[in-house]
Amino acid sequence: MSIRFYFSFTLISALTCSALVSRPAPAFETMAKSAILVEMSTGETLMAKDADALMPPASMSKLMTLYYLFERIKDGSVSLEDKFAVSENAWRRGGYKSGSSRMFLKPKQRVRVEDLIRGIAIQSGNDACIVVAEGLSGSEAAFAAEMTARAREIGLTKSTFANSTGWPHPDHRMTPRDLATLSRRLITDFPEYYHYFSEMKFSYNNIDQPNRNPLLYKEMNADGLKTGHTQESGYGLTASAKRGERRLILVVNGLPSKKTRSQEPERILNWGFREFNNYALFKAGEMVDEAVVWLGKSARVPMLINRDVVLTLPRKVRRKMKVKLVYEGPVAAPIKKGAPIANLVITVPGRDTMTLPLVAGADVAQLGTIGRLWAALKTIIFGENG
Repeated sequence: MSIRFYFSFTLISALTCSALVSRPAPAFETMAKSAILVEMSTGETLMAKDADALMPPASMSKLMTLYYLFERIKDGSVSLEDKFAVSENAWRRGGYKSGSSRMFLKPKQRVRVEDLIRGIAIQSGNDACIVVAEGLSGSEAAFAAEMTARAREIGLTKSTFANSTGWPHPDHRMTPRDLATLSRRLITDFPEYYHYFSEMKFSYNNIDQPNRNPLLYKEMNADGLKTGHTQESGYGLTASAKRGERRLILVVNGLPSKKTRSQEPERILNWGFREFNNYALFKAGEMVDEAVVWLGKSARVPMLINRDVVLTLPRKVRRKMKVKLVYEGPVAAPIKKGAPIANLVITVPGRDTMTLPLVAGADVAQLGTIGRLWAALKTIIFGENG
């Protein structure tokens, strides 16, 4: 006996899955040449403009330099107290004459790794980046090759690095989406080091320099990450801000001025926090309902969801979401705990339908011969299942 059961849930409040993402991001006009806004917890893209196009990332690519350094610290091969030597090459190519971003390091000086981190994250020091590259890999070219390989492994599908600094080079390219992915990885993988990005100033060799991120100076809960600028790339910013339990990651590039780099990211982030919210449906391991069992020692079996279900949705769309439970029932015993026995179907206007499996929450043994005969007889006479 097999009956297809449908149950609909009316959601007063909703909880997500980032599986409903295969559709174009909502349109939002921006003067940036390229941009992407991503919800941190779900990975949902809230807006995008040429987000997968390769671009010169300028100093925003220093985030990958720091990621690589943080990994080496975490695996124990380097410590915050270790010191790297400043080579003549790092001093010269780090911008001692050009006026480019630098930490003002001196040749033959030995610099603590933690100071180099601040010199990169806060001061955007090209010289600090080259010192790190030479200290970890022997040369900047070797470091760039290692960064490119590691970038592929952590999900940066298009990025290639020719140097550690973001200095203009035809082979040094990233996409806004890759930068957003990298930002999420930095925050998730290295929470103990993330505070460096929000420090307001750093002094080295008696030279004070403020953090270049303009959003840190505004009352909008921004706490990272990195600015970038070259003549080729225009003005860019990889930013993050947190309000309550939500964190948004924003990447913009190709803005025409420092002023617009301050104003446009603030406008986009405010829109993202205002127009979207996270809605939680279920937690991993939660019972969604119970399924009727046929010829089992238990009449019902719990149906569990095996993942957190959280949706990032426009606030105006949330009420139109529908959740439906579907299964072929009664479910015949024996039933093994963890076996898929039902589906949860979620539909949201403008998105692909999401279908999530529900699994049995317990083993259910089959009735013995007499029990099965009696159950069959009750079904014939009384129309009962079980």
